[in-house]
Amino acid sequence: MSEANGSHAKGHHPAFSLVRSVPIEALNLTVDEYRHDKTGARHYHLATDDDQNVFLVGLRTVPEDSTGVAHILEHTALCGSERFPVRDPFFMMIRRSLNTFMNAFTSSDWTAYPFASCNEKDYYNLLDVYLDATFFSRIDELDFRQEGHRVEFEQWDDPSTPLTFKGVVFNEMKGAMSDPTSVLWQTLSRELFPDTTYHHNSGGDPERIPDLTYEQMVAFYKRFYHPSNAVFMTYGNQPVERLQTEFEERALARFDEIDPDSAVPLQSIFAGPKQVEDIYPLDDEDTSEKTHVNIGWMLDESADLDARLEAQLLEGVLLENSASPLLRALETTDLGAAPSPVLGLEDSQRQMVFVAGLEGSEADRAEAVEKLVLDTLTEVADKGVDPDMVESVLHQLELEQREVTGDGFPYGLHLIVQALPAAIHDSDPINLLDLEPALERLRAKAADPQFIPNLVRRLLLDNPHRVRLVLKPDTELSARQLAAEKARLAAMQDTLTADDKQRIVDQAKALADRQAEEGDLSLLPTVTREDIPEDIDIPQPEQFVHQPSSQRWYNRSTNGLCYLQLAIDLPHLDRDELELMPVYTSLLTELGAGDRDYVAMAEAVTAKTGGFSSGASVRAGIDDVHRTSGFWLLSGKALVRHADAMVDLFHQHLDAARFDEIDRIRDLVSQMRFGTEQGVSGRGHVHAMMLASSGMSARAAMRHDTAGVSAVRRIKAMDDGLEQAESRYDLAERLARLHEKLKGGLRHYNVVTEQRHFAEMAQALRPHMHQGQTDQPFALGHHEARVREAWIGNLAVNYCAKAHACVPPKHPDAAALAVLGGFMRNGFLHTAIREKGGAYGGGAGFDAESGSFRFFSYRDPRLAETLDDFDRAVDWVVDNTHEDRTVEEAIFGVIASIDKPGSPAGEAKKAFMDTLHGRTPDDLREIRARVLDVTQDDLKRVAETYLKPETASVGVLAGPSREEDLKALDLRIERI
Repeated sequence: MSEANGSHAKGHHPAFSLVRSVPIEALNLTVDEYRHDKTGARHYHLATDDDQNVFLVGLRTVPEDSTGVAHILEHTALCGSERFPVRDPFFMMIRRSLNTFMNAFTSSDWTAYPFASCNEKDYYNLLDVYLDATFFSRIDELDFRQEGHRVEFEQWDDPSTPLTFKGVVFNEMKGAMSDPTSVLWQTLSRELFPDTTYHHNSGGDPERIPDLTYEQMVAFYKRFYHPSNAVFMTYGNQPVERLQTEFEERALARFDEIDPDSAVPLQSIFAGPKQVEDIYPLDDEDTSEKTHVNIGWMLDESADLDARLEAQLLEGVLLENSASPLLRALETTDLGAAPSPVLGLEDSQRQMVFVAGLEGSEADRAEAVEKLVLDTLTEVADKGVDPDMVESVLHQLELEQREVTGDGFPYGLHLIVQALPAAIHDSDPINLLDLEPALERLRAKAADPQFIPNLVRRLLLDNPHRVRLVLKPDTELSARQLAAEKARLAAMQDTLTADDKQRIVDQAKALADRQAEEGDLSLLPTVTREDIPEDIDIPQPEQFVHQPSSQRWYNRSTNGLCYLQLAIDLPHLDRDELELMPVYTSLLTELGAGDRDYVAMAEAVTAKTGGFSSGASVRAGIDDVHRTSGFWLLSGKALVRHADAMVDLFHQHLDAARFDEIDRIRDLVSQMRFGTEQGVSGRGHVHAMMLASSGMSARAAMRHDTAGVSAVRRIKAMDDGLEQAESRYDLAERLARLHEKLKGGLRHYNVVTEQRHFAEMAQALRPHMHQGQTDQPFALGHHEARVREAWIGNLAVNYCAKAHACVPPKHPDAAALAVLGGFMRNGFLHTAIREKGGAYGGGAGFDAESGSFRFFSYRDPRLAETLDDFDRAVDWVVDNTHEDRTVEEAIFGVIASIDKPGSPAGEAKKAFMDTLHGRTPDDLREIRARVLDVTQDDLKRVAETYLKPETASVGVLAGPSREEDLKALDLRIERI
């Protein structure tokens, strides 16, 4: 069905014209495309029977430098608008909402403002605020200084103290650009695109961010934040006419169409390949084998759907799994330690990029790395690939399209973000959602044996637009950058007149006064207790079978997929076995099994399944954090038509895992080592909290040892030790012994699919059913200790945490502690840590698994001051009388997190694991009911009872330049 532009279809607002309506059977939805007649704004509505409704407005934003203007504007636009002239309505609405998602994104060439909610009133409240923030933002200069950058004296009112840079984005990007992966991508993009916006760091280079003026940011807003430059995307069951009425009345009616002149120009093609060397900061004396060598190509336009799918197919053929020729070459070569973290296809920009390379290499191996990549591609071009491999990649594309996701990121938003780049670049986003016709065209072309060889030649081998980047570590770069920043500030200070100094003091005071304002919050819409659902939907198994093994069968709408989980009771494990578990679970499904080596296994898995994963789940008792339960998990998924093959491959991993592939184990450990090291800066606050709470129980100590910075250091040492052949054999033997010990335990199966597929899944499972047994049950014992530690790593900013021992999850005080975290964040910590302190984020919360209350900061320029602010937050709660609405707002946040829907399969998996760990639906409902009953008196009482400063444990992650500061805090120093 479609209508000519200019006609009006029933069911939409007369200010819009329906362009077309396209049902997409594979996704169980219909996409309606509209055009706003007056401004040319586009609206794509994904209509489906889902009450988790999603909104996103996207704008093409094209930076012309690396000052971070688009990123800083994304932050600043949410700090107050025409109809909501209060300080920071975005964060205020987080408290007054039952949202399932609220955020804003800055990409390389677009900015987006999305949210999701299952509550209709809440959805339209948020829509009102988001529309006003996007199109009628106040863009206050004080907000620019808070969110972007400013200079202040170290003691803000004392001009004799040194100047310092502050700003949320400034510190966020300092943290981001201390990550070698971020530096690698930015440098490669800069070299591949010398003439377009992708040359610049859209997030902001910390050295360039202070160059941005307020006037430049305002001009950027006026140029790009206009409906003619906007695309609206919605998902769910809300009527289009009501949505468009809001768009029209709240924003669009006040604008006329303009030419936004925001198109990203095409980068001209190089005459020949380039070689580039650059450096990244490494705060480690040992620089051996820490160089990145990458080869990057610029490809066709992403707006061409067929070209995009051809590039995705080529990426899959070359890199899908360890049987893929290019990934296999990169995994097995001695030229580097692991395939690069920047690997494969980037297709969200106007012109796509393909990257291959290695990390853990040396600069003098660059030519050999490039030769390895080009020789591998040449071999593919000359000999072709097995047609089964092509079919496997096409199968993966189909599976990815069919799967209903939604765990952590709403499914509707996943679809919208998938389609957004096409809409941003004036292409057809519906094509990106309705892939089946294009996949059929691709399948027909791929039937030609010369299709893949020709694709390799055209896109890569014969493509002159190629850059070889060597990114080398520099142990003095961080110090030089810090010295340059201090010199810049000193030079500024030397030129300050008395009036200049007073102006800086006055600006600091004005910002502090603004941060202290609350404003008229009655201007903001809010939900109330009446809007909270009375009950929570917890999936129940359709069938529960006890023999020959425990089986739970969940009937869920999985769109033609089946999911299989096996949880096996953990036996008693000694310390060495516990520490080996993360390595074992990471390696198991990457090795061979039975008569298949790892290459053959990878081929079989990709051809018939969506992959397998292994893990361990150890949780505290619901009424005693010192009592634990533990399970080893194996999980897999597949299209239902491949259920038999998936079940067989699943049990080959379980029953016939091979640990004789010594070289493969060595390669995988090396990849783990680099992956965990690179993950520290992005998860620094999580590591700091795990460290701070590691003395609360044996389970908390185990988490720090197996998933925290302690584990990062251990995997580094293991990787170094595997240089010796005998160590490799010893590790393989230990892994094999652990597997034998684990696989015989008591079995609990979980099957998630539509009920009509139960019979075929049962038939596939029947040959593998047996009970298992556990002779010596898993236990961790009792552990309590106070922690005061700091871990030093390759970090440019800090991550601070404090933890206080409190209660298990079912304790009557647990609900008040859960509410207290949001209450402190809303009323004190957000202002103290983020707005005044300049950290990218900060907060507090009750951690049920360690039975602790934990404070944290993220990408934080401060140390002692932040730790003091954590204690001041407790005083703020206890010493003040608070408005009842602030308690309710904190309750809303906890309820929203409890009620937040996941994917159909994810919700069933969570219910399965909760049941195994002794958490019944009645327990969860009781905990939820207690949250709703929390009062201000409860918050004061639990704060006084459990959060005494003298009992706190401290965990900090920081860089080497802060070592003396950490010692001054009397923290024990460890090194990552």
